[in-house]
Amino acid sequence: MSFLNLEKFSATPLTRDPFEFIIVPGFLRQEAREALNADFPDIAKPGSYPVSEVSFGGQFAALLEEIQEPEFKAAIEEKFALDLTDRPTMVTVRGRCQQKDGRIHTDTETKIITVLIYMNQGWENETGRLRLLRSADNLEDMVAEVPPEWGTLLAFHRSENSYHGHKPFVGERRAIQLNWVTDAEVVEHELSRHRMSARLKQLNPFA
Repeated sequence: MSFLNLEKFSATPLTRDPFEFIIVPGFLRQEAREALNADFPDIAKPGSYPVSEVSFGGQFAALLEEIQEPEFKAAIEEKFALDLTDRPTMVTVRGRCQQKDGRIHTDTETKIITVLIYMNQGWENETGRLRLLRSADNLEDMVAEVPPEWGTLLAFHRSENSYHGHKPFVGERRAIQLNWVTDAEVVEHELSRHRMSARLKQLNPFA
């Protein structure tokens, strides 16, 4: 069973202003919803966690495998007109938000493509909705807002002006982040940093 609706991804046009991005509600197939929700990692604290640092069920493991298979990579390459040959991937998961999350940023220069797949049951909150922005200092100057609802995908080509952020939210906010990055050293550095942070949080119940 495929979890990804690649047909819908391919049919959704790329937005190019002010940077290249695509938003695809329903990217994850609805028939997989119950199983994926049940198998999502139990993450009690904020921050990004390498998949090696969390426990999850078999269906979620299969989803992580599928988003790194050649078919999805080819769809990304076609959509963004990029060649990602020999560009490694990095996958992290998030389960909760804290007050300081959501500050406006562009992502680091070592990231080429960022993919976010949201896995929340619904989203009634006005905060915590990712905004794609025209500037580095104004959350209201947005071109799109992405509610982190179940199955929604956001993918963007990192650039000097790929500004994004959200209003502060504290609580559960589930997401998978997949990046294609410049080289393997980036993966090792970033995942080592996230691993250390995750282990410190496990040791400190107040972190």
